[in-house]
Amino acid sequence: MHEAPPPAPSPAPAPGPSPSALPAEPLSHGLKQRHLTMLGLGGVIGAGLFVGSGAGIAVAGPAIVVSYLIAGALAMLVMRMLGEMSAAMPASGSFSVHAERALGRWAGFSVGWLYWFLLVVVLAVEATAAAQIAHGWVPGIEPWAWVLLFMVVFTAANLTAVKNFGEFEFWFASLKVGAIVVFLVLGVLAILGLLPDTDPVGMANLTGQGGFLPNGWGGVVSGVLTVVFAFGGLEVVTIAAAETDDPARAVGRAVRSAVVRILFFYVGSMLVIVTVLPWTAQQAGLSPYVKVLDAIGVPSAGQIMNIVVFVALLSALNANLYGSSRMIFSLAERGEAPRGLLKVSRRTGAEGGVPRRAVLASVAFGFVSVLLNLLWPDTVFLYMLNSVGAVLLFVWALIAASQLRLRARLEQEAPEALSLRMWCFPYLTWVTLAGLFGVLLLMLTDEAARPQVLWSAGATAVVALVAVGRQWRERRGSA
Repeated sequence: MHEAPPPAPSPAPAPGPSPSALPAEPLSHGLKQRHLTMLGLGGVIGAGLFVGSGAGIAVAGPAIVVSYLIAGALAMLVMRMLGEMSAAMPASGSFSVHAERALGRWAGFSVGWLYWFLLVVVLAVEATAAAQIAHGWVPGIEPWAWVLLFMVVFTAANLTAVKNFGEFEFWFASLKVGAIVVFLVLGVLAILGLLPDTDPVGMANLTGQGGFLPNGWGGVVSGVLTVVFAFGGLEVVTIAAAETDDPARAVGRAVRSAVVRILFFYVGSMLVIVTVLPWTAQQAGLSPYVKVLDAIGVPSAGQIMNIVVFVALLSALNANLYGSSRMIFSLAERGEAPRGLLKVSRRTGAEGGVPRRAVLASVAFGFVSVLLNLLWPDTVFLYMLNSVGAVLLFVWALIAASQLRLRARLEQEAPEALSLRMWCFPYLTWVTLAGLFGVLLLMLTDEAARPQVLWSAGATAVVALVAVGRQWRERRGSA
């Protein structure tokens, strides 16, 4: 039976969104502000930026900078909305809890399970890609053995105190952020001709080779479709905020510091890349960062970037394992997943309070995903991957819809909880929703992206039908 949050002391039939009306989290509070800040900064800096950005440059040319600005602005607006709700109502289920309170149990169930499925499927891609890099360094160890090692190490880290997850992510994120800062500094010096054996580049590569828009605005749109998913991962910050000493303040500070800096890292990197080298020099599947570092004479640029990508993949694996375990734990709290997943480790000071069964359940499905990726990458696993290909956009759309409903309720019932506010509400929220649906429609017109939208829409419909069916049966049972 679903256990609703205890009602606020008022005659209203349903609880309002006041933070005091939320159930206390049994999880520990071992994460520090520095953990959350670096998780926000490094959470979206991954292989999608270091390697996948080459595909975006190939279709948009120098205008990939505009593509990243559009996609980054969309992600930044979603993050601001999510930050507003999480600061007012911190919970380990984050946007799943918000969706339930705003739109009903069907929405909380649907978005929670879809996001969990997304994380455990993508986890397989990250583990396999990291294993391939490690196999290149140590050919004597097969990729499957590397996958097993990674999964065991990060499972152990997530089964112990949450501060271990925080420390892993802090140093992973520090390395990634440091790598981008060094890249930006070297790139700017190369553009100005201040490095040995370099001449000022000027604007020639931005205006030559077909101009700034070599493929027109259609190329910019195609670039948005290519890069928008690289911003996935910001959501984990609001999930992790529930395990800090002061969730409302922590998530507010993390969101404020993360969104603009992440946009700077992404857009700044792209601007350096397309300024230093002609866009025609880039190829899909090859890291544009390596191309630039090679061009300005950095020795062993390929190996250096391999190390950075390797760390980025392990960081994403660790974060996805953490996020999936907390999401399924939150679902269990609300009666939307097996109650046995609620077991947490015994707390001793800052230790304990870890949902170990939820971690193991997520790892178990992660292992299944890895096996499917190793055995049937072009059939079974491809279908699974397509079924989550556009889920992130559906999740973002539900976040925006939830914020529209909860903001009005919060202003009426608990205005003091709005320590972080969405800009230009409700206009920018509606603009964000329109932008998300626009991206989905554009994906439907793209032959390569269409299967992802259709499979993801099918998976979403199935989960939503299950949610509605469960709710209908419970109503009949209580009648």
